Amino acid sequence: MSNTNVEVKKNANENALSLVRRFQKRVQESGVLPRVRSIRYNDRPLSDLKTKKARLKKLKNLAKYEHDKRMGKVIERKRGGRK
Repeated sequence: MSNTNVEVKKNANENALSLVRRFQKRVQESGVLPRVRSIRYNDRPLSDLKTKKARLKKLKNLAKYEHDKRMGKVIERKRGGRK
């Protein structure tokens, strides 16, 4: 991925509005914005080690919960919506 800088210099008889329009046109033609927007929310997948550690932690917590439930230490919560 190469960095694309769009540069526009003001001509002698050019007003600011036309300069801005010309700049916007160059930005559109360069394709920088669509590329940046496409990768904006792209998350990397978790590494195998992190995935494995998270799964082991989840299994350990589940085993602890099941043990506590058998021992009567867990209070069952009612599930439901508004009344």
